[in-house]
Amino acid sequence: MQTLLEGVLLVPTVVVMVLVFGAVIRRLLGVRLGPVRTVLAATLALLLAPPLLTALVPDPEAADLTTALLLSVLGVCSVSLAAMAVVVVAEVVVPEGSVPGPIELWRTWRVRVSRGRRYAQILRIAVRHGLGRFLRGRRHTGVGSSVARQGLARSLRRALDEGGVTFVKLGQQLSTRRDLVPREFADELAGLQDRAAPITWDEVRTVLATELGRPVEDVFAWMDPKPLAAASVAQVHAARLFDGTDVVVKVQRPGIAAVVERDLDIVRHLTRILELRTSWGRSLGLGGLAEGFADALREELDFTTELDNLVAMAAVLAAAPGDGVRVPAPHVHLSTRRVLVMERLTGTPLGAAGPVLAGLGPVRRSAVAAALLTTVFHQVLDHGMFHVDLHPGNVLVDADGSLGLLDLGSVGRLDSTTRRAFGRLLGALDSADSLTASDALLELVDRPAEIDERALERAVGVLIVRYAAPGATAGAAAFTALFRLVTAHRLPIPAQVAAVFRTFATLEGTLAIIDPDFDLVAGARRAGRSRVTASLAPQRLRRTAEEELSALLPMLRRLPRRVDRIADAVEHGRLTVHVRLLADSRDRRVVTGLVHLTLSAVLGGVAGLMAVLFLGMPGGPQVTESVRLFAVFGYGLLVVAVVLVLRVLVVILRPDRS
Repeated sequence: MQTLLEGVLLVPTVVVMVLVFGAVIRRLLGVRLGPVRTVLAATLALLLAPPLLTALVPDPEAADLTTALLLSVLGVCSVSLAAMAVVVVAEVVVPEGSVPGPIELWRTWRVRVSRGRRYAQILRIAVRHGLGRFLRGRRHTGVGSSVARQGLARSLRRALDEGGVTFVKLGQQLSTRRDLVPREFADELAGLQDRAAPITWDEVRTVLATELGRPVEDVFAWMDPKPLAAASVAQVHAARLFDGTDVVVKVQRPGIAAVVERDLDIVRHLTRILELRTSWGRSLGLGGLAEGFADALREELDFTTELDNLVAMAAVLAAAPGDGVRVPAPHVHLSTRRVLVMERLTGTPLGAAGPVLAGLGPVRRSAVAAALLTTVFHQVLDHGMFHVDLHPGNVLVDADGSLGLLDLGSVGRLDSTTRRAFGRLLGALDSADSLTASDALLELVDRPAEIDERALERAVGVLIVRYAAPGATAGAAAFTALFRLVTAHRLPIPAQVAAVFRTFATLEGTLAIIDPDFDLVAGARRAGRSRVTASLAPQRLRRTAEEELSALLPMLRRLPRRVDRIADAVEHGRLTVHVRLLADSRDRRVVTGLVHLTLSAVLGGVAGLMAVLFLGMPGGPQVTESVRLFAVFGYGLLVVAVVLVLRVLVVILRPDRS
């Protein structure tokens, strides 16, 4: 019974000691300890305490009370310092939070098992396609030639294609970022096709009934069980409403959202590793790129986003100059997050519209290409909302030459400042003004702290002479060259600006199908010239002047009074300039941390020297018969010195958490 009672009392005693020990360490070292690390450190201290106390006080009954108490305090301080030293080493080797704790492991074990299986599957795919050697973290020099890069690009394309929807979309996205990937990879990844085996008609009926809340027969007078097209995210069926309207129904694949989220989690995890371990990953901002890709893919999974985009793009096209370009009208009351019902446009996809285009004639084909380019410039420069993926499969052409734009699941958006910078860039291309073009380019990118603007201006001038001179037929190569120029000068490109360049690079191929002789660069120059001309029109100048004056008027009203105050202060010798050093709280925190670190290091060193002096000093007052006062001071100062040094080491050796 007594043994049981002692065991019951021992448990709360140990728990209290662990909590007290963790609080003391957190306070002394300035680090936050997790429960596992606290328990391990306290257990180490409890295991070391009995033998050390026994060695210091071998016969407690023979020693006087004061001596035993002082030696016991010294023993407790010694084991505590040992445990704290272990905590510091553990914090340096395995920082707190870098490894999930047991509670987190228990909560997320299903997700981690699923992720592990998917990791293994991706690794098998990579190894099967000859990419395993690039997963070992070593630098490879065998891909320096163009032939070697082409072979590697083919292997990467096949691996991404086998990886599924997320990796296919990732490859398609990379194919448009010629500022990030070599030309051979961009060309090869552009061949990725978002295709998949169609889901069964029963699965389609189940999704429609779940989303629309009623059977298919109550919503549509007729619906074709055979899909018009099947992709990895959704498939499209032809249908007819009860009022006779022909529509297309876009149905999301069951379970695809969970698959995409699992793969996006893997993509984010891999990009975080690359960003932490590689300099090129940090310079490219892979984490931000991955988040942007994830957001865009989630938009495609939410069909209400595409519905809103269709409505907004229809308004943009209605205000565009000319006619002949439209988007399908959505049926809002029949659309949900997983189902989108929209008008069925007549026409043939450009990729298969050879006979239709041949029947239009050269003049009409040139006019159709010009209308499409004008529409895109209107979207980008006037409204700031534009179609980001105008490849031939997303453009329909009718027998009369009218065009239809499909797949607005993801659109680009630009603010007014960026739109004006693009307009200035186009105007500078038309006038061959490299200075204005380089200034506009710097407004489009995230300007770094240091840049050789003169070298950038010269490079832009060379690009203008090469690609915008009369007779040049480089086409989309101009946009690729501009990407390369921006990358060479280490100018980070915002995602939406990159989307604009991607749009025009893709549009070049679409325009070439409509009219092989159409010159995209010449069209861009004409668009820039027309915008400059329109900005100089009397009505536009008057409106611009009114807007600028309305913005400046409050400042102009306050200006005379402020000038009078300054003049009065100068006249009476009261003019002073106040400069607040360290006005930013972040700067104050940095300086305060450095001061605290320096003081801790100095005090720790001084305490250590004083401890050595006290311990080496002979004689002195006796606290007890066997303990000298100088020894008490020496060991106390030694404990203080070790604590301060450990605190400094934690701050120095911990990875930066800012």
